[in-house]
Amino acid sequence: MAEKLVILSDMWGSKKGLWITSYLGYLQQYFDIQFHDTQQLADVDLVRLSTEELYKAFNEGGKDIAVKQLLKKEKKPAHYLTFCAGSTVTWLAAQKGLPIKSLYAISPIDLPLDGSAPACPVRLLYGENDKDLPSQDWAKDKGVSLEIMPQFGHELYSDEKIIQKVCLSLLEAVIHKKFQL
Repeated sequence: MAEKLVILSDMWGSKKGLWITSYLGYLQQYFDIQFHDTQQLADVDLVRLSTEELYKAFNEGGKDIAVKQLLKKEKKPAHYLTFCAGSTVTWLAAQKGLPIKSLYAISPIDLPLDGSAPACPVRLLYGENDKDLPSQDWAKDKGVSLEIMPQFGHELYSDEKIIQKVCLSLLEAVIHKKFQL
């Protein structure tokens, strides 16, 4: 029986997320996948938003709505692959009891620097030019794995090399039955 993998998009959701189909293409034959559009979870449905307006909508209530929605939708333990705001939503939901086996979070924004990390293996992947990049000391203190990709920025998750790297890591975990991301 396939392991369940829950995928949460970045804050743009499927509106600008053609890259997500690459992840799904690589992973769907190995995992039972549940995809959540983070923008829909957050009930942010404005037709034309700038990056700044979308970010503001998430911070002014959208993130909290998304956490509540995720907690309602996901009741069984699963592995999570998340991007940008979806990573932050999953992190916060885990602090509120989301049953989670592992978290592979790519370019999370605004992770809470205080409080605890999710009680599961956590792997964070950032581009070295991402403004939200936490320190190695913070990651060590939280007990999470932090990998930094040189010469990449925030949206590294849409690059085909990164897509292949992330999917290969997840597939190796399945093949070897090790979820020590």
